[in-house]
Amino acid sequence: MNDLFEPAGTVPPAPPAPVADEAADHLPLDTYAERAYLEYAMSVVKGRALPEVADGQKPVQRRILYAMKEMGLSTGAKPVKSARVVGEILGKYHPHGDSSAYEALVRMAQDFTLRYPLIDGQGNFGSRDGDGAAAMRYTEARLTPIADLLLSEIDQGTVDFIPNYDGAFEEPQLLPARLPMVLLNGASGIAVGLATEIPPHNLTEVAAAAVALLKQPDLDTAALMAYVPGPDFPGGGRIITPPEDIRAAYEHGRGSVRVRACWEVEKLARGQWRIIVGQLPPGSSAQKVLAEIEDATNPKVKTGKKTLSQDQQNLKALMLSQLDRVRDESDNKHPVRLVFEPKSSRQNPDDFMTLLLAQTSMEQNVSLNLVMIGLDGRPRQKGLRAILSEWLSFRVDTVTRRLRHRLGKVDQRIHILEGRLLVFLRIDEVIHVIRESDEPKSELMAAFGLSEIQAEDILEIRLRQLARLEGFKLEKELDALREEGARLSHLLGDEEAKRALVIAEIEADAARYGDKRRSLLQPAEKAVLTQTVADEPITLILSRKGWIRARVGHSVDLESLSFKDGDGLHTVVETRTVWPVVVLDSQGRAYTVDAAEVPTGRGDGVPVTSLIEVQDGAQVAELVAAPEDARFVIAGSGGYGFVARMGDMVSRNKSGKGFLSLDGKETPLRPLPLPAATPAGALLAVGTSEARVLAFPLAELKPLAKGRGLMLVQLDDGETTTAVGIVSGAKATLTGTLRTGREDSFNIMLADYIGKRARRGKLLPKRWQISAIRDC
Repeated sequence: MNDLFEPAGTVPPAPPAPVADEAADHLPLDTYAERAYLEYAMSVVKGRALPEVADGQKPVQRRILYAMKEMGLSTGAKPVKSARVVGEILGKYHPHGDSSAYEALVRMAQDFTLRYPLIDGQGNFGSRDGDGAAAMRYTEARLTPIADLLLSEIDQGTVDFIPNYDGAFEEPQLLPARLPMVLLNGASGIAVGLATEIPPHNLTEVAAAAVALLKQPDLDTAALMAYVPGPDFPGGGRIITPPEDIRAAYEHGRGSVRVRACWEVEKLARGQWRIIVGQLPPGSSAQKVLAEIEDATNPKVKTGKKTLSQDQQNLKALMLSQLDRVRDESDNKHPVRLVFEPKSSRQNPDDFMTLLLAQTSMEQNVSLNLVMIGLDGRPRQKGLRAILSEWLSFRVDTVTRRLRHRLGKVDQRIHILEGRLLVFLRIDEVIHVIRESDEPKSELMAAFGLSEIQAEDILEIRLRQLARLEGFKLEKELDALREEGARLSHLLGDEEAKRALVIAEIEADAARYGDKRRSLLQPAEKAVLTQTVADEPITLILSRKGWIRARVGHSVDLESLSFKDGDGLHTVVETRTVWPVVVLDSQGRAYTVDAAEVPTGRGDGVPVTSLIEVQDGAQVAELVAAPEDARFVIAGSGGYGFVARMGDMVSRNKSGKGFLSLDGKETPLRPLPLPAATPAGALLAVGTSEARVLAFPLAELKPLAKGRGLMLVQLDDGETTTAVGIVSGAKATLTGTLRTGREDSFNIMLADYIGKRARRGKLLPKRWQISAIRDC
């Protein structure tokens, strides 16, 4: 039977034995140090940090449970002071400090720490907000009903007992767990070179998986996840990790799951609403979340800095623009109740919560590191199937030992009762032998063929048990025991029957102690804060010498702007603080500017080169800002161009990225924004320095992420492209400069200039230096 549930993987080899020196009482220093370190490491690993796969307990937890059972602190017993329990543990089983025992006892009583608490604590045992427990002289403890899953069979020959630290008492080497507690309550610990982080799971689900694996030992991890889809945390929460990632963690014994707080929108009067958070991920608490929000809305200057960083200022402005107030309404009825009120009811609740989730521990990763001590006594990382397989092997062996122990007790009792029955039938002869013999025990054994045990029992029997009524009880008990003995022998000899018994016991315990899942399993994307500043209108102003500044709002009075001597206005861009801002240099490289870093004062601004790292030999040429999905016609003075998204121009590096390929002395033209819904039949009109115009269907232009693009217009030597425009009507308005230097505009009939892309175009009536083309 045990062969069906061997632990997966190969067993690591034992460390090499130290080689002694020629003298028997000497060792090389390196050998001695290695041996001493390994002994210390294994002592910590097995004696303190890692749980056993069999019962899921560490030594201190096992000793606490056993000591409390020996003290009679079962479910219905009156609780006693925790100090008395700790004293019993330290005095008999655990030779360490009282804090180590009491802290473990406290953890076993916290319903927000363990999925299934094993100790019923009376008094202050701490809170999920990080409050510590009261001193052990003030608290009381007893076992919970579910602790019977670990202790009920301990006196039935199911586990081995070993001497305690001084040999005065005995303690169980393992507890006869009736369910895989290593998965139900999980564990956390750090040893020498090893660590474990086993999350809790739902009892009903784990029991169902164990039964399924016992029935079909060839089930794989994917099949077991039909029963155990993921961890189940005491505080609930929502697991957003995809099932395939959870399966990978269960297969290899290592990974993580991302857990998010559970919340709901509470509708209020007059269209108002607020967010109520009722469940938090493990490791988080209401006080921790409040502290994180306080740090974001009232940040402190970092060590070594004189002022807040730009990121701190942006986050503060964003949080204050979204969040009006937050308060903790947690009480006995609601262990977690956080209330978040937005600044405006017009805000989107999902976007509002994304901001909070991304900036607080209301969404975080929970590690899975399934390291434990296996049945072979060695610490290993195990997958879900290996854990269940090893525990089933242990459970089948435990039930086998329990049946054998019980059969031995039954056979012993039958043997004694058979002797009593013989005495009852020949009572006068027995009494005569006892009265006349100096050695009645040996005489009884010789006269009636009794064993020593039977003879000893007869000599100690009470006279009242020789009554006729007792004879009937004797025969009835003997029949029942013989029937039970036959049943036990059948179970021990029939593996299928034994397997059915184990399954029935697991299902009975699941029905008694099982409950519903608390943690929801709803895959979702990780909450990422893409908006780090408040969404506000802003106007960017770029001067001819490359100085940039910002004004809050749109429709800025350009006449009121002033510039340094010899400088003037180059570009004005109306945008929003959350939209990307891109600078194109004279060699076609694109740089991204954080709009929040552009100063908004009344001064001249800052050189744009202080915000980006412009390549050598290049000058700032154009400025553009728009949402990432906005489209532009990108063209250079060499007559080539393409259509690109705003997101294609964005770069994460201050040094920018190559975007528009230019040859020789070519320069980029100002990016031409495309309307969200481009009219059917729209034309792209291209103007040149030689007063030529060519119009062709805009649909012929190829969308690219970067590059040179397609030829728009054929140019003569020395001729350049000076303007592009989108025209959907019959006429177009040209703006340009005459040879006299006067700037003017006039309309043309576009039909006269329509041709095929990459042709030379048609001369205008006047020799204009065209600077802009637009619809009439």
